[in-house]
Amino acid sequence: MKILMLTPYLPYPPSIGGQLRSYHLIKEFAKRHEITLVCFTREYNSPQHVKHMEQFCKKVLVFRRGKAWTIPNILRTGFSLYPFLVSIYYSPQIKSSLEEEIRTGNYDLIHAETFYVMPFLPITSLPTVLAEQTIMSRVFAHYVEAESRWWLRPLLGIDVAKINYWERYYWKRANRLVAVSQEDAKIMQASVKGLRVDLVPNGVGEDFEKVRPQLHYNHTILYQGNYKWMQNWEAAEILARDVFPLIKEKVADAKLIINGQFPTAELRRRASADIAVTEHEDTDRQAVVDAYLKAGLLVAPIYGPGGTRLKILAAMASMVPVVTTPLGFEGYGAVDGESILVGKTPRDLAAQAIRVLKNPKLYEKIAKNARQLVDTHFSWGPIAKKLESIYEEVVHHHS
Repeated sequence: MKILMLTPYLPYPPSIGGQLRSYHLIKEFAKRHEITLVCFTREYNSPQHVKHMEQFCKKVLVFRRGKAWTIPNILRTGFSLYPFLVSIYYSPQIKSSLEEEIRTGNYDLIHAETFYVMPFLPITSLPTVLAEQTIMSRVFAHYVEAESRWWLRPLLGIDVAKINYWERYYWKRANRLVAVSQEDAKIMQASVKGLRVDLVPNGVGEDFEKVRPQLHYNHTILYQGNYKWMQNWEAAEILARDVFPLIKEKVADAKLIINGQFPTAELRRRASADIAVTEHEDTDRQAVVDAYLKAGLLVAPIYGPGGTRLKILAAMASMVPVVTTPLGFEGYGAVDGESILVGKTPRDLAAQAIRVLKNPKLYEKIAKNARQLVDTHFSWGPIAKKLESIYEEVVHHHS
């Protein structure tokens, strides 16, 4: 099958959830299909990153996405029906380039990751599968709620309304729609009557699949993330400010490591004798694996909605028990008290963390059950084949 895949980023290096998903799917598809990747690069992407993807793709077409907060992008958003999320990807060349690629490429199918690449597709008879990694209107609504400058909230609220409109528009326009969690699928179906949504979950990376199942019980607490993403810096801040001090009262030797890419200045200021804020390069996957293998517990106070959190899967694969919120474990089918521990408030999260750190038998049960859950349901090979079966149905129906 010849597949034209659109993503709003270069999948390599896979440093955030969406990149990880696209990267592993492309690697799997490349074994059986011919992939042309159309993507947007950032200032930190290098020709070597593009070259890395070329080993899996017949062709990689890249378009530069510049800085988001520019006067042209702001004006374009203000004077168009499209939200800021679409305006920042604006490129006068992309639509004509895609038109030519579709006309000459003899493709069977278009796969679009996220609704906000859909406006760049020309009108075409090719079937389109749209995969939503999260529901962006929910994500940005959370940004608006958290905005401390009250006078900005109405303006940001207008942009959220635009996102909501275009999400639903493209959900209806796609031949098939894919969600990564049952919770997201239900929200999509509730917002558009009669909408069919297929569930294709996220998986755990091959670097974690290779991790030997082994308990490493200790009192080091980890939060891992890319801190350009609001849900991550918000969660890390809540953990350091509100949760960890409560854990420290009951577990005197507890330490906290906030690890990942692009930690904010506020997070850096949290560093102390008991809190380490560490940073690694996007391409350094071993540093991510090592962080989990040194940790005794992942605590994730996630209050921003949507998608699934691959950090949760990585911890489960590493046999590091997870304490998180109800939003944090959406999409995994984990059971509170069996394969994960759940708390609503910072105080609840601290209590669950103290509970598991003081109970080695519970620690072992959670860790082993979580690893089994990952091994059974979250490997990229079966996940890619599930998506391929959707492709085959779409192409067969279209023909």
